[in-house]
Amino acid sequence: METIKNYLETMFLNLPNTPEVYKAKNELWQMMEDKYTELKAEGKSENEAVGIVIAEFGNLDELAKDLGIDQVIHQNPLPESKILPLEDVKKYLSDHAKHAFMTALGVLLCITSVCGPILFSALAEKNKEDYLHALGACSLFFLIACAVGLFIYSGVMIGRWNYLKAERYVTDFATADYLHQAHEAYKPIYALQLTIGVTLCILSVVPTILLDYASGYFSVFLSQCSAAILFILVGVGVFLIVMGSMRLKSIKTMLHLNEQRTVGGNYTPSQQNEPHYTNKTTQTIMSVFWPTVTCLYLIWSFLTFDWHISWIIWPIASIIHALIKNLLSE
Repeated sequence: METIKNYLETMFLNLPNTPEVYKAKNELWQMMEDKYTELKAEGKSENEAVGIVIAEFGNLDELAKDLGIDQVIHQNPLPESKILPLEDVKKYLSDHAKHAFMTALGVLLCITSVCGPILFSALAEKNKEDYLHALGACSLFFLIACAVGLFIYSGVMIGRWNYLKAERYVTDFATADYLHQAHEAYKPIYALQLTIGVTLCILSVVPTILLDYASGYFSVFLSQCSAAILFILVGVGVFLIVMGSMRLKSIKTMLHLNEQRTVGGNYTPSQQNEPHYTNKTTQTIMSVFWPTVTCLYLIWSFLTFDWHISWIIWPIASIIHALIKNLLSE
């Protein structure tokens, strides 16, 4: 029966998400189920029963008039689409997980690239060796070069999936269910990554304060190195935020291949809960809205140290998000 159910869902995949279509699908499912039960009672094997049911009820064009959806199918057809196989979806998620890791690592290297000059300058002042300044500058450019290399390589690697933007692809019921399970499984991981990342960014100033205070008792070297610790903590925090956001976005991208105005766009709760925007630019902006707000909050806070004021960005962002969602979403 599972095979018949999946076949039925594929038949209605691209039809409009209307009460008439759902009524027709339920009627056809009942007919398929009755026929399957009848065939099994006659002694047919599982494969035989499934084959006969699909052969008899598998052509929606022939059944459309009896089901009352002839006009929907023939007069208002949706654009042609291709079904993206489950194996391709798994490969897409795997490639984007690697892309997210390398991009986040590149961002981490860019942020921590200043640690080399800071540490080597501190050593140079302590040991009175001028060549250490040169090593610090070299370490800066080396880390930036590695970061750029990661950006280029991951961008080229992920470019193989650009064809998904050029053509219309959809996912069948089984694939949508797999993506829903992947989405639900990753949500707590993403929440943990986001929490740790933001916490590290906020607490990154604490070691600097403590080491500056301790330098009066121990060594000025600790005070000089404290800035490097700040950038390392911020870098790790941003690494977690970027990687988690990019991985979650890749799952949502696959979940929303099926348009919400179709039956396939409502297979799982993960597809139903996300707002759909008529404008693609708005859809893209809203997909990175909260990570962008987080970055703006951290940049503002660290540049001004006005933590007692910068929190206001969150209620303002929530109001803007609600307005855009209510005014521009379908």
